[in-house]
Amino acid sequence: MAPIFCCSSGPQPYRPQILMHEQKFKDFINWMPKVDETSTAEKVIPSDDTSAYAIQVVRQVNFGAQESVRYFISTEGDSGEVSFFEITEKDLIEANYEKLNSYKNFKCVAHNKFFELNVYQKNPVNAHHWRANIARPAADIDLPSRQV
Repeated sequence: MAPIFCCSSGPQPYRPQILMHEQKFKDFINWMPKVDETSTAEKVIPSDDTSAYAIQVVRQVNFGAQESVRYFISTEGDSGEVSFFEITEKDLIEANYEKLNSYKNFKCVAHNKFFELNVYQKNPVNAHHWRANIARPAADIDLPSRQV
């Protein structure tokens, strides 16, 4: 797995605020140094886990083009420790996750990088009924176009 941030020292919070979903961000930030670089096992999103949430990590050059958009979904171990595994945007949409209005920004001055972390949660709409809104991939609606 490629590193999430650009350097091991970690970017500094940019205009930090305490949010309603603060613990989700803390769990993700605390998990990042423990990432197992050799783990490539395929993980499946549990359909009945309502406590699971996802974190989107957008990495870009400061005031420039996006370099990557990655998604990580939470899992809770037997000991209650939260860990994450990477999924694709397609997996997120198929599992009916929606972006919440909660984000954190980080900036690495040394590498001129900017990171945005967003929270996604499962849509509470009953799975037996038609979804109220059709999910669109973020690539279709993000303002800055990705240049790879």
